[in-house]
Amino acid sequence: MSKDKKKSGFISHGIAAQNRKARHDYKILSTVEAGIVLKGVEVKSLRLGRATLSEAWAGERDGELFLFNMYIPEYQSGVLSRFDVRGARKLLVKRKERNQIFGAIARDRQTVVPLDVFFNDRGLAKVTLGLAEGKQKADKRHAAAARDWQRDKARLLRNR
Repeated sequence: MSKDKKKSGFISHGIAAQNRKARHDYKILSTVEAGIVLKGVEVKSLRLGRATLSEAWAGERDGELFLFNMYIPEYQSGVLSRFDVRGARKLLVKRKERNQIFGAIARDRQTVVPLDVFFNDRGLAKVTLGLAEGKQKADKRHAAAARDWQRDKARLLRNR
């Protein structure tokens, strides 16, 4: 690579945004990969890796699956197109998967949590959705204690 070529800040494939707190707050039972409908400037902004999923959630509207409250900041590089930074964005899943998700929400009282947004090998934006149950405070403490014990056990075995 020559000096003249600069590496762009765009993400061509890989994770663009992650909801790291979701695995702490929820017990993830299964995951589903879904496509997401975005406008061109939303994709450009997402490729910069500035999106936030921490307050996002997925749900039903008019028989379709939507992602609500995902923050994608406006793209600043000369494009005059405006969009709702926290607007609802349609998710694309197969009919069978959609019906399973709606059934889990209605019947089993599960929550659909977005875990991450990534670009696949073809450069398409995808969302990993987790069907989850909320953790109680005691469950979170137990998970933290188990994680600390595993870390301490590894340290003790390594220092033998």
